Amino acid sequence: MMRRELHYGDRVVACHAIRPSNVYTLLTDAVSRNAEGIALICDDVTMTYAALDAEVKKVAAGLSASGVGSGDRIAMLLGNGVPFVVLTYAAACLGAVTVPLNTRDQMPGIRHALQNSGAKVLVIEAEFHDLAPPAEDTPDLIARFAIGPTQGFRDYETLRTSAASVLPADIEEDAVATILYTSGTTGVPKGATLTGLGIVHSATNFVQAMGLGPTDTTIVVVPMTHVTGLVAGIHTLIRCAGTIVVLREFKATKFLEAAATNRMTYSLMVPAMYNLCLHQADLSDFELSDWRIGGYGGAPMPAATIERLATALPNLGLMNAYGATETTSPATIMPADQTASRRLSVGRPVPGAEICVMNDAGQEVPPGETGELWIRGAMVVPGYWRNPEADAREFTAGFWKSGDIGKIDADGYVHVLDRKKDMVNRGGHKIFTAEVESVLTAVAGVIEAAVVAKPCPILGERVHAVLSVKPGEADEDTIKAHCATQLADYQCPESYTLRDRLLPRNANGKIMKRQIKQELGFDAL
Repeated sequence: MMRRELHYGDRVVACHAIRPSNVYTLLTDAVSRNAEGIALICDDVTMTYAALDAEVKKVAAGLSASGVGSGDRIAMLLGNGVPFVVLTYAAACLGAVTVPLNTRDQMPGIRHALQNSGAKVLVIEAEFHDLAPPAEDTPDLIARFAIGPTQGFRDYETLRTSAASVLPADIEEDAVATILYTSGTTGVPKGATLTGLGIVHSATNFVQAMGLGPTDTTIVVVPMTHVTGLVAGIHTLIRCAGTIVVLREFKATKFLEAAATNRMTYSLMVPAMYNLCLHQADLSDFELSDWRIGGYGGAPMPAATIERLATALPNLGLMNAYGATETTSPATIMPADQTASRRLSVGRPVPGAEICVMNDAGQEVPPGETGELWIRGAMVVPGYWRNPEADAREFTAGFWKSGDIGKIDADGYVHVLDRKKDMVNRGGHKIFTAEVESVLTAVAGVIEAAVVAKPCPILGERVHAVLSVKPGEADEDTIKAHCATQLADYQCPESYTLRDRLLPRNANGKIMKRQIKQELGFDAL
C-alpha cells in the first residue's frame, strides 16, 4: 500500500497510501478505536485515550487564549511526564510547532534554540528555571509558563482552566510539527524540521515492523526531547492506540520493576541500557514474559549482550533501528529473527526509505563497497529551520547526507561502519567533537584541543580531551568547571590528557586524531 507522491515542493517520495492526515489525527484516530483504553501512565496518573484527548483540548484552548496560533512555536523545557505528551498534541491541535529543549543542556544552548526558533511560548518545569535565559534575551516570547512555583512565569495550571474551546486546525501534513535541535560539526546546533508527514510515516513503520497494537505497552525512559523518545515512544504508541508508561530517568532496577508491573511488551533503548539491566539486576527476579520486542539503536549491540538476553528472555526479539533526527527516527529496522546472525548490520530500509551508498564524487558504489549513506523518503526532514547554508550542505535532490560511512550487502542489509563526521557515540548520544573543542579552547591557557572517543565496555565510547596548554595557566578543575556551564553533561569530557607541547598535525595542518588515539592506546582497546 505504498505510492509515490509529491511533497516538500519538489520531492517525489514513496508514501503509505492510507495514513492519518497529521499529528493530531494520530490521537483522534486512537480515541475512535480505543477511547477507554489506557493511553498514559505516569506515577499516580492514569489516563484513558478519551481523558488524554480532553486534557489536550483544555491545554490547546489555554494556549490559544494566550495568543498561540497555527505555525507559532511552543518551546518545552520539560522532563519526561504527562505535560510533555499533552503539550505535544495540544500544539498539534492548533497547528503550532513544538520545540523540545534538552534539559541536560546549558543556558547558551537553550538561548540559541529559543532565539533561532522564534518561540512564542516557553513552558518549563520549576527545577529547570536556572537554564531559562532572561526575558530580555528572548524578545519573541509572549508568554512563559512553569510547572511549579517559578518567579517570572505564569502557572501552567492556568492553561488547563481556560473557558475557551478550540476546533482542530486544518493542517497540511507537509507543515513543520516539531523542531529538534541537533548539534552540528560547526558547533552551532541546527533545528531539524520534523513534519506531520514524516512523524506519521515513522510511527507507522515502527507499528508495522514490530507488529504493535492496542494491547502493547512501552516504557518511555529515553528523553522525550530526543527523536527516539518522541517518535518511537510517544507517537508510535499513539499510532497503535497502545499504552505509554513514563519514567523520568533510567535506573535499571526501577525500569525492570516498571516493566513487570505494567506488563511491558515493547521497548526502544540504546544498547547501554540493556547492558545495565544485565549488569545491575538479575532478570529472573522480574516477571518479564510479556516483553517481546526489544528495539535498540545508536550503537551496535554487543554479541555477549545478545546471547545473555536470549538466555534470560527467550521470548524477546531484538530489533536494531538505525536513523537520526533528520530521518525522524528509523531509516532501517532489523527483523528480530536476523539480529543474531547479522549483528553488525542495522537492518533493511523501512518502507518508503531509499538508501544509497555514495563516493566523494557523488557516484553510487556497487553492493558491498563502502561510501557515505544518503537517505531519502517521506520521513526525511525537508531541511533545517532558518539555516539555508546547512540545507545546501547536507541535502541534495531530497537525499540527506548522513555523514555515516557504510555499505549495503548483496541481501540489501545496511551496515554502518564508521562516522564521516567526527563525533563520539556515548551510549547513543552523538557528540560532535568540534562543539566540545570550541568550548575547551575558550579556556584561558588552552592552546588547542582534540576530543577523541575513549572505548568503554558499557557506553561504547566516552569523551576524552587532549589539550595543549600553557604551563601553569590552565588546570583540569578549571577546565571541567567551564565545560559544565557550556555543555550538556554527556558532552563534557570525562577524562583529560594535558600536554605542554602542540598536538600532532599533518602537512595540511589538521590535527591527527588517529595518531593521538594510538599514543593513548585507545585504538587497541
